[in-house]
Amino acid sequence: MKSIDTLDLNGTYSYADYLKWQFEERLELIKGKIFRMSPAPATRHQKIAGMLFAELWHLLKYRDCQVFMAPFDVRLPRFGVKADQEIFTVVQPDVCVVCDPAKIDEKGCIGAPDWIIEILSPGNTKKEMNDKFDVYEESGVKEYWLVEPNDEVVFVYVLHEGKFIGLKPFTAGQVLTPITLPEFTIELDQLFDKK
Repeated sequence: MKSIDTLDLNGTYSYADYLKWQFEERLELIKGKIFRMSPAPATRHQKIAGMLFAELWHLLKYRDCQVFMAPFDVRLPRFGVKADQEIFTVVQPDVCVVCDPAKIDEKGCIGAPDWIIEILSPGNTKKEMNDKFDVYEESGVKEYWLVEPNDEVVFVYVLHEGKFIGLKPFTAGQVLTPITLPEFTIELDQLFDKK
C-alpha cells in the first residue's frame, strides 16, 4: 500500500500490516489504531533530541545499554507474543535506551526499552501524555521523560509496582539525573540552550 487514504483509520492493524505500508508519512500504531506523526519536528525539538542522543551515545558507546533516536521502531507486544501479526503497538520514541541486547533486532526493538524520552510538539501532546503514557506503563518502561520545550520543563515518570509515579517537574536551572542511568546528568540550562 502506498497511500494512507486507502486505509480505514478506524480499523485495527498489526505490526505485520505496518510492515507492508510504503507511505511517505510516518505512522505509529497504538493498540492497533493508527496515529499519524507530525511532519518534520521544529528545530528546537530536533536540537533537544539530538543533544540527548549525543550525550547518551557518548556515555554508552562501550556498554551493553544502547541509545536510539527516531525513526526507530519499538514494538511493544502484549503477553510475551512476538509474531508480527500479534503485535498491535509500534512506536517511534524520540530517544530511547535499551539495556537488554536480546531486545534489539534488525527491525528495531521488541519489548520495553528501559528509558524513553519524548519531546512534546504542538499536535503530539495528547498522544505522548495519554496514549503513549499508557502503553509505556503497561509494557514496563522503567523511566519515561516528557520534555516540554516551550515551558522548559521535564516531567519524569518512574515505574513502581507496575504504575508510573511522577516526580516533581524539573525546570531550567536544575540538573537532572535519570534513575535508569545514575551516572548520567544533564543540565537543563544546557538542554534548553540557556548557556
